[in-house]
Amino acid sequence: QVQLAESGGGLVQPGGSLRLSCVASGFTFSDYSMSWYRQAPGKEREMVASISSTGTSLSYLDSVRGRFTISRSNADRTVYLQMNSLKPEDTAVYYCKVRRGFPPRDYWGQGTQVTVSS
Repeated sequence: QVQLAESGGGLVQPGGSLRLSCVASGFTFSDYSMSWYRQAPGKEREMVASISSTGTSLSYLDSVRGRFTISRSNADRTVYLQMNSLKPEDTAVYYCKVRRGFPPRDYWGQGTQVTVSS
């Protein structure tokens, strides 16, 4: 079955960097777009970044554009989120997601906590 496993979260000071990873299994990874979402306490889950199956089309939440970079390795079945110049408002649980199947269904990982604080 579809499994997504995030890692790389942690506590970082403002201005610091983290690199999140999401390893996928249970489907043909190279056929699907992948996305990173985040959810802060008391807020709705929001999409942070997405990447097409070939990695040629990227999109970002306005507030992270220029600071975060999404990438993927189809050989390693992994999607990454490089986060630089982190701000306290980036604090959230970060999830990776894939939409697949008919009818389409969203599959989520368990999430990884990112805390930006001094």
